[in-house]
Amino acid sequence: MLEVGTIVNDFSLLDSEGNTRKLSEFYGKPLVIYFYPKDDTPGCTTQACTFRDQYEDFTSKNIQVIGISKDDPIKHAAFKEKYNLPFILLSDHESEICEYFGVWVEKSMYGKKYMGIQRATFVLDAQGIITHVFQKASPENNAQDILNVL
Repeated sequence: MLEVGTIVNDFSLLDSEGNTRKLSEFYGKPLVIYFYPKDDTPGCTTQACTFRDQYEDFTSKNIQVIGISKDDPIKHAAFKEKYNLPFILLSDHESEICEYFGVWVEKSMYGKKYMGIQRATFVLDAQGIITHVFQKASPENNAQDILNVL
């Protein structure tokens, strides 16, 4: 997993409208990138809605919020609309960015092992350097935990 002090390499992913978005377009202000397993599942919905409910607290501090999962742009668009999510969702369909950040990990459910996204959040400064890492982020508390350290 990427650590505090790492300069994050620029990358490009599709957003919920199918537009290519580059990390570098967000340079100049702090950025929260949260990785989550799947749109419209209980934990992921809770996490997204807490970011939504506290979104003004982030924007008042000039902080951008981005969520990343493997879901495609169409699923992201439906998820955003269903829960009125005001922030950007990016699709890492090939898991390349998840692997780069170190959140593409082996998981286990009911004794079966599989690869999936570990829920984790990274805070980057205006130059794209990681300032905080929240491993195994709590869906209920992640947004507030970030605000508490910023």
